Amino acid sequence: MAKGFGGRGMPGMGGGMNMNMLKQAQKMQQDMLKMQQELQEKEYQAAAGGGVVSATVNGKHELKALTIDPEAVDPDDVEMLQDMIVAAVNEAMRSADNDAASTMQKLTGGMGLPF
Repeated sequence: MAKGFGGRGMPGMGGGMNMNMLKQAQKMQQDMLKMQQELQEKEYQAAAGGGVVSATVNGKHELKALTIDPEAVDPDDVEMLQDMIVAAVNEAMRSADNDAASTMQKLTGGMGLPF
């Protein structure tokens, strides 16, 4: 038997409090699932190179669209175009991640939950 429990189970776990906490946890779980579904369906757009390259991703981190201004296509400098594409896609992904983190923070109310 763990020292300090006195054989009565977990301290501070009254029956009424337990049910209330369980209901709150279930509601939070439902809210989190709904939020995750909504975030996966949202789209995030970012541009690079002054807007000549634009990328759109969804919350699942799937590239949904890529737009390249024909003026950005220079056969002698393909590397710059590649860099702009990578930058636009990465920025759109960061936007999706930041939105998910912000939404999670609002949902949990800043509680230090272990998940």
